[in-house]
Amino acid sequence: MASSKIKTIGVLTSGGDAPGMNAAIRAVVRRGLSRGLKVKGILKGYDGLMEETIKDMRAADVSDTIERGGTVLYTARCAEMRTEEGVLKAVETCRKHGIEGLVVIGGDGSFRGAEKLANHGVNVVGLPGTIDLDIACTEYTIGFDTAVNTAMEAIDKVRDTSASHERCSIIEVMGRNAGYLALWCGIANGAEDILLPEKYDYDEQKIIDNIIENRRRGKAHHIIINAEGIGHSASMARRIEAATGIETRATILGHMQRGGSPTAKDRVYASIMGCMAVDLLMEGKTKRVVGYRHGAFQDFDINEALAMTKEISDYEVEIAASLSHNYNKYDQMNMSELITEE
Repeated sequence: MASSKIKTIGVLTSGGDAPGMNAAIRAVVRRGLSRGLKVKGILKGYDGLMEETIKDMRAADVSDTIERGGTVLYTARCAEMRTEEGVLKAVETCRKHGIEGLVVIGGDGSFRGAEKLANHGVNVVGLPGTIDLDIACTEYTIGFDTAVNTAMEAIDKVRDTSASHERCSIIEVMGRNAGYLALWCGIANGAEDILLPEKYDYDEQKIIDNIIENRRRGKAHHIIINAEGIGHSASMARRIEAATGIETRATILGHMQRGGSPTAKDRVYASIMGCMAVDLLMEGKTKRVVGYRHGAFQDFDINEALAMTKEISDYEVEIAASLSHNYNKYDQMNMSELITEE
């Protein structure tokens, strides 16, 4: 579709909310209006296309929103969008309301819905909005930076009481089946053990032995960061306490990680991505995902983006372990490697 034919665009947020979504919405609305477009806000994600809960957006509608967590357009998960009938209904709603371009802010599931709409002729650009950092085409997702900082500050507070009572603390962070939040918090908070869905071998005895050895060496408390994809933190705490005799408590941070005022990074990056989405639609591009790789904002074909895979860095995992209170064994390992090389 030629850029001159784009007169009206829509924007929606779908799936889990993430800090910085409002910054992205604000950018789409104001960039679109500044380029002479009509901008429509679609409420409650794809449900808004099913129910036609759509409103015209003015610049004033997004005033004083950049600093707010959540999403002013609300969000939901839409089972109907997984059906062909639902997709066709969404396409018809776009046509009925003159929406020629659509910006979808969300995660992989939201992008799959966007892909289906694009296959039926709707010009679509996706923005990666998820605290899980699990979208393979991008090194940054809207909301991750705020979420990891929120979790980091909470874990610092748990550490204070854990140290005071000489406890073992298991702190569960979000991330679904991805361990990025857990890994970053583990490094940022100096955790003794980090349990990642991608790497954990479910050998609990190793953790127990680690706690006992650290206590023998004078470590008064022990922090374990557990990813949501592993879960069962409370039962794990009971087993560890029974095996070690050390008081062990579980803390599940939960949805507090999704809320709160976004960091500067989430505000700025989301704003740039929102503007870029509008520009891509104005250029006549469709079926694109905006991402951030190798220090630059880029756009990718949505099919290629969904086909990409992403893995936790073994090197970063090894670094996290070597910086824990178990550093002696890594010193010994590295020393033996040096001796062998020499």
